[in-house]
Amino acid sequence: MHFHAFRRGHGQPLLLLHGLGSNWRTWQPVLDGLSAHREVIAVDLPGSGHTPALDGPVSIATLADAVTTFLHEHHLIGIDVVGNSMGGRLAMELARRSVVGAVVALDPGGFQQGWEQPFFDRTGQVFLGLIRLSRPLMPLLTRTRWGRTLLFAQYSSHPWDIPAELALAEMKSYAASPSVPELRRSLILRGGDVPQGAAIDTLARPMVIAWGHYDRVCLPRQAERALRLFPQAQLYWFEHSGHCPHWDSPAETVDLILKVTGRTSQPYTVRGAEAVGQGIQPSL
Repeated sequence: MHFHAFRRGHGQPLLLLHGLGSNWRTWQPVLDGLSAHREVIAVDLPGSGHTPALDGPVSIATLADAVTTFLHEHHLIGIDVVGNSMGGRLAMELARRSVVGAVVALDPGGFQQGWEQPFFDRTGQVFLGLIRLSRPLMPLLTRTRWGRTLLFAQYSSHPWDIPAELALAEMKSYAASPSVPELRRSLILRGGDVPQGAAIDTLARPMVIAWGHYDRVCLPRQAERALRLFPQAQLYWFEHSGHCPHWDSPAETVDLILKVTGRTSQPYTVRGAEAVGQGIQPSL
């Protein structure tokens, strides 16, 4: 299938995967910093932005099939990848399949358990309904600080600072995506329909799972569950970020991505006193 993709920069390619119902524009706060060092390829995933929806079921597994085909067609197997939320879980699945290189998963989805599953599924349904009903008001709401705060309080630690153009693009994409309801339920209630059994401990390239301390979508407690599945990964805490560190802490996000995915052995620090799981180094 055809993927709509934004490309900028030169050097080793770097794939960016957005979250549920979003589009490539979500990465605008970090594009300049990343493209100064890498060739950035930010795609609209199937059913989002300008990429058509998949035929048949939509899940992390079927999205991974589609992205793998895209990588084969463009001779990008082994590319380093960064994903946020749903895109973070997708990046981890691609690593499990050994089709990508280094991975930075920003607040990945798909690790809800217990009460978190029905609660976030239901709140997601309500939010999507409200966004679709409010579409005529979106240009006004996203143009004001109070409007952006209202719309993005769950996603950002300082939503009033999200650029108005980015906020409007996010709301339009989320409201228009035909895949959001099915993919949200697959991700929250069934872990994305990907294997959740034995831990994956044969990663060939680095993986960092990064989490915002103020994430109100994928709660910080879920980081430990992600690490159980990928015990070789390391955990990085964004001290001042919510669900989207590339919005809340763009300079720190760029620095982390370049260090983790760099072909040289640049050091990076695992942050946060609450680092958990195997393979975690103490914060410095």
